[in-house]
Amino acid sequence: MPLSQLSDALTTALDGRLAVAIELAQLAGRSTLELFQSAAIEVERKGDESPVTLADKNAEKLIRAELNQRFPADAILGEEFGSQEGESEFQWIVDPIDGTKSFISGVPLYSTLVGIVQNRECLGGVIYLPALDELVFAARGCGAWHSVSGRTPTRCHVSQKPLDQGLFVVSQVDSFHKRGAERGYESLEQAAYITRSWGDGYGYLLVATGRAELMVDPIANPWDLAAVQPVLEEAGGRFTSWDGKPTVFGGDGLGSNGLVHEQALELLART
Repeated sequence: MPLSQLSDALTTALDGRLAVAIELAQLAGRSTLELFQSAAIEVERKGDESPVTLADKNAEKLIRAELNQRFPADAILGEEFGSQEGESEFQWIVDPIDGTKSFISGVPLYSTLVGIVQNRECLGGVIYLPALDELVFAARGCGAWHSVSGRTPTRCHVSQKPLDQGLFVVSQVDSFHKRGAERGYESLEQAAYITRSWGDGYGYLLVATGRAELMVDPIANPWDLAAVQPVLEEAGGRFTSWDGKPTVFGGDGLGSNGLVHEQALELLART
């Protein structure tokens, strides 16, 4: 994607880090396509029984190697290789494949997430779906931008639909059961016009581009959410934990068009 087509404010956002985040998300994401829908893919189980593949590991290694060269003072937190301390105020939070189960199943709705954090505040983020070649990115004060198949990015915005006319998306329904939030899920499903499990980073991308009104994660890690928060907020939406705090470190997440946010929090509180 030719960054020269974007405004100077966007390309220099966060001292050049946003441009690098876009580049690395695309580079790492495209590397996963080498094993996507391949009979040669092997699946391992991590300590928490979640799956991981060589594509996950290689994509994160690629991002880390580039960041260590370009911003050696910055800290890094990634799903596959943990935390690397830094000396600056910045931290990169990375999920090389958000939606590994979709990736393993040959479903193209997985993403590469790169978040830029300063003093625990999420200031920039990139969501890239390599199999769809679809990209959303944002930085604080620069708006959210959307591009498909390498086209010139355009500003994107959340919808203005109420929940009873809107789409509610979630990664996996049984994650509500795992935290004893079945009633909350049922309440959201009843309140929404339509519910689909087009989740993970793709669900948040749908909200940011006005195609869904609500995305909820009952169980989440910072690498699932750090890229998401600035994208949603710059698109005019809202992101919080289930207790209503604008943080990616709360263990869960709720992203919306803003209009339905308080209603969703109230319905989840019935759990």
